[in-house]
Amino acid sequence: MQNDPELSGKYLGTIWQDFVKVADTLKEASYQIRTAGFEFPIFVICKDRQPIGQLMIDQIQNGTDWNYYASFLDEFLQRELITKDKLQGFEEAYKNPDEFCCLFVVDQQFTNFVFIPFPED
Repeated sequence: MQNDPELSGKYLGTIWQDFVKVADTLKEASYQIRTAGFEFPIFVICKDRQPIGQLMIDQIQNGTDWNYYASFLDEFLQRELITKDKLQGFEEAYKNPDEFCCLFVVDQQFTNFVFIPFPED
């Protein structure tokens, strides 16, 4: 699993514009998720409502292009969004959560993981 080149051209600009606004919130949420004992935080971003994770940042209330939902690997396994046979590949591709944010982009027919570095202070 790596950043998809199609994603880069089609979505990365709008994702990055939002991400710089919400990065501190997502970084803190990632820390809290891990502190609570859940590994591999994943933030689902989409423009429509969806059932994965807990809504953290509502696009209308916060003036962002995307809604942000907090989740983690176990939920993705339970929903079979990541299957057991793909688990090792996901874990190997997952980047340091102190440095990178794992986003699961959901937009109409397109879904994919992307890892975006948190801005440096």
